[in-house]
Amino acid sequence: MINLPLKSGFIGLVVLLFTACGDGAAPKKDVTEKPERPNIIFIMSDDHTTQAVGAYGSRLAGLNPTPNIDALAADGALFSHVFCTNSICTPSRGNIMTGQYSQTNGILTLDDTLPPSRQYLPMEMSKLGYQTAMIGKWHLKAEPAAYDYYHVLESQGKYFDPEFRASDQGTWPDNFVKYEGHSTDIVTDVTLDWLKTKRKTDQPFFLMHHYKAPHDDFEFAPRYTDYLENTHIPEPANLYEQNQPDFGSEATRGRHDSLRNRIGTSVSDRHPYRSYTADYKINKTPRDSATSAAYQEYLKRYLRCVKGVDDNLGRLFDYLKAEGLWENTVIIYTGDQGFMLGEHDYMDKRWMYDESMRMPFIMHYPKAIKAGTKSELLVNNTDFGPTMLSIAGGQTPAYMQGKSFAEHLDGSEPDDWRTSTYYRYWMHLTHHDVPANFGLRTKDYKLIFYYAQPYKEELVGTSSMWWKDDAYQIQPTPVAWEFYDLQKDPNENVNRYDDPVYAEVISELKKDLQEKRIELNETDEKYPRFQKVITGNWD
Repeated sequence: MINLPLKSGFIGLVVLLFTACGDGAAPKKDVTEKPERPNIIFIMSDDHTTQAVGAYGSRLAGLNPTPNIDALAADGALFSHVFCTNSICTPSRGNIMTGQYSQTNGILTLDDTLPPSRQYLPMEMSKLGYQTAMIGKWHLKAEPAAYDYYHVLESQGKYFDPEFRASDQGTWPDNFVKYEGHSTDIVTDVTLDWLKTKRKTDQPFFLMHHYKAPHDDFEFAPRYTDYLENTHIPEPANLYEQNQPDFGSEATRGRHDSLRNRIGTSVSDRHPYRSYTADYKINKTPRDSATSAAYQEYLKRYLRCVKGVDDNLGRLFDYLKAEGLWENTVIIYTGDQGFMLGEHDYMDKRWMYDESMRMPFIMHYPKAIKAGTKSELLVNNTDFGPTMLSIAGGQTPAYMQGKSFAEHLDGSEPDDWRTSTYYRYWMHLTHHDVPANFGLRTKDYKLIFYYAQPYKEELVGTSSMWWKDDAYQIQPTPVAWEFYDLQKDPNENVNRYDDPVYAEVISELKKDLQEKRIELNETDEKYPRFQKVITGNWD
């Protein structure tokens, strides 16, 4: 493991910017003088995917859904190859809070908890002299007691008239505060209040500012009802089955497509129990017309929630500028994972396909990041904590598995950086009927192994969500591999696992995958039934 303290690259850049003189006449500061440490604001929206951030140039960019976030990217650094290691809310947040992969931090599923003793990121920030605060969606069950201040949504949180638990309102778990209004507005209000009345001016601060939006069911504030109402939202070609005949495997389709209607909740009426066609009660013919109408409604609701986030960030950014905090504050914007916006006729996340596992990641710091910086560094969410600690003047603790990229905010890529990132989804057929899987993503390729087993034996035979049909119980499903050439097939429409042209590449990726699982403590020693399936189907 490589632990990079904040030194030569990042410190040197900051010192240079602090000591530069415009005309050469003004006296220079001593280059050994310690620069002022920046404030850090880590902003995360739930399920905000790169396709819905204009700066990423997706099919939706022309709709201009995120002008404030786009401006942040234009003035800072945009990272294009940032991925989560488990595309579901609680595990992703656990990875960020601990700098560890799921089997190390113990947060494999939505049911797991992060106790105060393992809330490492705020603990380490406190050691560095930072005032810490957590405001908005928490979703890690235990009290966020490692923060100096918290004001967090109850559980998943409600869109309207939400309840929060606040550190200055009594003892957990009874320290409730109730509000009237929309959660996106209220989270921003609480953060602005903290900055105005609770922030200590003699300390740098570390603030985690987290929105519930745009999480399903996309309950937008009423003022956005007319937003995009008369606009046709561009559709992904692979929303339609006929445009991706070679997509997937027996794991995602079943033998001879016998599970095509079972695996993955849908936009179309393909999935009989959960589809947006059914949710929005769309009855049109032909079938593709109904699918298109459902997609349009889905995206408009989603983007109205995104618009609410972006407008509220405009409020926050205006305050930081007005109060003179803008120049010395590192602002990071991300989502807790990606999200399927109709690609492959899927909803939700959990998949290892790029739309689900890719995270937006934008970093703004005028003193040390050149405007318009673009980075293709292969990053995952275990790296966020080490990077922020490095920027704050600390080092990566030995117990963190992620790596700091603070020295590479100029878009550079060191020779010793990772060339592949690991992924693992555990919650087999739970909620949205996605099979359990793990794999690797490199710059050029993706290898996915569906071991397709429930993560607890006692779940076998239980309902996969609210539907009670015996056919929709949690059961093992077919085991299979998928492989995608991302340079030739960036939309992952053609599974080339059986193509002999790629045999050598796949063999090397499997070797890398085995090594990564050992290195990252992601083997299945505690799950012998998984290991039996993995060993029996590896080749």
